[in-house]
This record gives sequence, structure tokens and C-alpha cells, in this order.
Amino acid sequence: MKVNNRDVIKVFWQHSQKYLGRSFFVFFLIFLATLVDMIVPWVLKDLVDTVAESSPSPEVWLTLLKILGSFAGLYFFGYLAWRIQGYIAADVQSRIMADLEKTSMRHLLGHSYRFFTDNFAGSLVRKIGRLSRGFERILDETSYRFLPLIVAVIGTFIGLFLRFPTAAYVFAAWIFLLLAGNYFGARWKLKTDVARAAADSEVTGTSSDAISNFNTVQLFSGRGFENQRFAEVKEKWRILQRRGWWQGETIFAVQGFLMIIMEIGVLYLGAIWWMQGIFTVGDFVFLQSYLLAVIMRTWDLSRGFRGLFEAFADAKEMVEILRTRHEVRDTVGAKDLKVKKGKIEYRKIKFFFQKNRVILNNFSLSIKAGEKIALVGPSGAGKTTIVKLLLRLFDLKGGKILIDNQDIVKVTQDSLRDMVSLVPQDPILFHRTILDNIRYGAREATDEEVVVAAQKAHCHEFIENLPDGYNTYVGERGIKLSGGERQRVAIARAILKNSPILVLDEATSSLDSESESLIQDALRQLMKNRTVIVIAHRLSTIMMMDRIVVIEDGKVAASGTHNDLLEEEGVYQKLWRIQAGGFIGE
Repeated sequence: MKVNNRDVIKVFWQHSQKYLGRSFFVFFLIFLATLVDMIVPWVLKDLVDTVAESSPSPEVWLTLLKILGSFAGLYFFGYLAWRIQGYIAADVQSRIMADLEKTSMRHLLGHSYRFFTDNFAGSLVRKIGRLSRGFERILDETSYRFLPLIVAVIGTFIGLFLRFPTAAYVFAAWIFLLLAGNYFGARWKLKTDVARAAADSEVTGTSSDAISNFNTVQLFSGRGFENQRFAEVKEKWRILQRRGWWQGETIFAVQGFLMIIMEIGVLYLGAIWWMQGIFTVGDFVFLQSYLLAVIMRTWDLSRGFRGLFEAFADAKEMVEILRTRHEVRDTVGAKDLKVKKGKIEYRKIKFFFQKNRVILNNFSLSIKAGEKIALVGPSGAGKTTIVKLLLRLFDLKGGKILIDNQDIVKVTQDSLRDMVSLVPQDPILFHRTILDNIRYGAREATDEEVVVAAQKAHCHEFIENLPDGYNTYVGERGIKLSGGERQRVAIARAILKNSPILVLDEATSSLDSESESLIQDALRQLMKNRTVIVIAHRLSTIMMMDRIVVIEDGKVAASGTHNDLLEEEGVYQKLWRIQAGGFIGE
């Protein structure tokens, strides 16, 4: 979904409304402080003319003191206005930036499983920061560059018009050319800024992808390949960055030339009027003060426009995500799921990622309350998809899933997932302590309850041997732990969650034989009085299930106990022969 600057402004406005009073007060103080600068040239003119046209005397001295007093009063007033607005602006701006990032994070975490598989985590994190920094930059440019410039331009025009109307008209024509040139120059540069922001996201994604998979890079001698890949995307960014800077310098050069012409032209007019006797020394100071006030604010105007458009370009990426509707959403009036028994029904399920590749087609399966079933079948048969649909990580294309006769589409996603404990094949942990990772299953649990869950999962032993015990940080994605240790932590988390429905997706695949035997009893205890779905390729781990369901081509090919299925010619018998003793009989 493409967004424009108006969409960005709308997001910023929505987050600024709570602070409108303080924000307008900041703008008012900036206006007053800039207005002081527009009055000062009149005071300086009086001061210079008094000195130039008078001889020293007590009366002149009193006049000079009054002028100096006015001068000091104006400057102190402007100083106080700038300081007060600075403190207020720091408070308001930090609050709005924090709100923007909170909204972004909240919206991101509401996106679907598919959204996160389609995007680099590092790029998403960077986009959150870009949105708040884009707001900061836009607000700073508006408050400290464009608002003072507008006041200065209007003030200068009025000041010049009151003394020298001709100079005022010349100034108006010049400022129009300057502003128009900067605006259209910035628009000309905008495409480069947008492309540069996209390239920057690509650089972040590429580096994050390589760093997060550093182990694979090392094992496959991929350092050279990844360095080359990163160098290519970084070179693309460099070319766009250089192009943007060159375009900015071109705008800056044109602007500088216009300023030189203006300075020479106005002083030339002043010299002519002085020769005609209608221009005083104080008028030279008066005119020069106004010109300097405007030039100081317009000299870097091209960078201001560039910063403004760059900020919009940076913010657009996150705004685009904020405007993207969540793929999986709670229905209007969704209620909390209530599970008393744990019966699960799949009714004529249809699901696909691409229409020409249907994964489940009219799939039906009924699981009794408290029943322990295993899903087996060849890779790609749809076993993991069946579980993901139960957790509503994707929405169905047809059919419905019921838990205790409640359609999962009509209940809240959080309440649904609270009722299901999942131990995935490759558990990914937070870069937090082991205590925090286990407690994630029940965030209100006490330390003692966490330890009990760890003991049942047989991970208490290895945790106790760590230098910091339960307070050991596990590294990004749990990299400091072995695969088996991560899996036991995940099992402990599921034990602590204590949900009525349990899903084990290859939950013991990373365990050695000794570790697996240790937790088999824990898993049997965990499965008591629960509805259980187990996905396993190692058929020896599911022999004691109440029922084994064979999935093939997105449908139920067979169903029964281990012994029943061994007596039937089919997929299960073939898989068992392969695992139990090779290709027996062939």
C-alpha cells in the first residue's frame, strides 16, 4: 500500500493531539523570539543615527542609554522565550516520539505469522526508529527553520516597506525565487531520497540476515559470499546517497548565487539613495541587519527542504506498515474462548498459500476431549499447517475449526492461544534470562513455580550448573544453549502454562537418547487430562498415542493405533519399515 506525505502528516497529527496546548505554546514562543529579531534593526538604526548625527552631551547620553535599554530588553526577552520553549519542546517531542514507537510496536506485533516470515526483523526494527526520528526531524525543521523564516520574511518585508518600498518589492521577488527554487529542487531530489531509504532498509536486512545466521555462514565457508552480497547492496546505497548529496549541492549552489546577487543589489540601491541624500548611515545598518537576518535563515534552506523530504521518505516505510491491515484479525464482538473439555473438530478445511498449490482440501478430523493423537506423514503433507491453523496463525480459505463447539474465528486470538501450549521443533528463546524464558508461559508465576516446571522438564540440572543459574542470559534466539537445552526450556515453559490443549511439534527431535528418556515421563505427566496433538517423524515416540492419523496430500489417509496401522498396507507401514530396519523385504 503506497502512502504519501499527507498520510505521514495524518499519523503525526493523531499522535500530537494530546499535546496540542503545549505544542502551540512552543510555536508561539518561537514566533515571539523571532519577532524580537525583526524589531532589533529599528533599534540599531536609531542607535547608529544618534551617534552619527549628534555630538557628545548629557542629553545624547540619556538617549543612548534608553536605546541600549530597549536593545537589552529585547534580547533578554528573546533569550528567555528560546530557553522556555526549549524545555517544553523537549518534553512534548520526547512524549510524541515514544508514542509513535509504541504504536508501531503494537501494530507490528498484531501482524500475522506470514508478515514476519516475509520481512527481515532488523529492517522492521529500523523502520520503527525511522518513524520517530522522521517526526523529530520534521518538527525541528518546521519549528526552528521554517517558522522563524516565515516570520523573518514577513517582518523584513514590512520593515523595508515602511522605509523603502522599492527595496521591499525587490526583496519579495528575490525571496519568491529563492523559496520556489528550493521547493522544486527538493521535489526533484525526492525520488532519490525515497530510493535511498529503501536501499538503506535493504542494507539493514542483508546484514541482519547474515549476522543472525552466522553459524551457517561459518559452516559453509560463506564469509566471502556474504561480504560480496553486502558490498553489492551497500554500493547501491552509496550511489544513491552520493546522487542525493550532489543534487543537494546543486540546489545549494544556485541558492548561494541568488543570495550574492541580492546582497550586492540592495547595497547598490542603498548607495544610490545615500548619494541622493535620502539614506543615512543608520539606514545602511538597518538594511544590512534585515538582510543578514533573512540570509542566515535561508542560507541553509536547501538543507532544510532536503531534511524535510528525507524525513518524509524515512517515515513513509513505517506508515505504510501502519496502514496495512492485519491479515488475521479478531472479528467484531469476539469473545474469550472457554475450554472445559478440549474437543477439537476440523470441518472440511480448505487452505492454500498459492491457488495452484492447495495444502489442505476438504480436510476433516475430529479429536475427542482428552484424546492423544499423533499426526504422521511425509514432509509437505500438511501436518504443521494443521497445527498453525488451530492456533489461527493463518485464516482458513474454507471450512471451520471448532474447540468445544466454539468457532475459533469468533473468539479472540489471545484467548485461543492461551488455551493451547505449543512446543515447536526449533524453539526460539528471548535474549533474556532462563527464568524469564520459562516464566513466559505464565508471566505471573513465582520463581518457585518456574523451578518446579524446570524440574519436571529435566532442565533444572543443567541450569544449576550454569554460572548464573536461572539468571543466565541465553543469547539471541537462545544461541548460548544447545538444541536439546532449548527444547527442554520450551517444554518447561509449556508445563508452566498448563493449558488444556497441548501441541508437540517434534518436541524431542533435538534431544539425545538419554535426554529424551529423561523427559518422556515428564511429557506423559504433562499430557494427562489434556487433548494432545503430536507431530513426529520418529515413529517410536508415538507408539503409545490413543490414535495415529496419517496425513497424505492434505487429507486423512488412515487412522488408528500403531498396531492397527502396521497391519494395513500404506504410508505408515512403509515409514515404519524404513525407520525400524531399513527397506525390509525389498
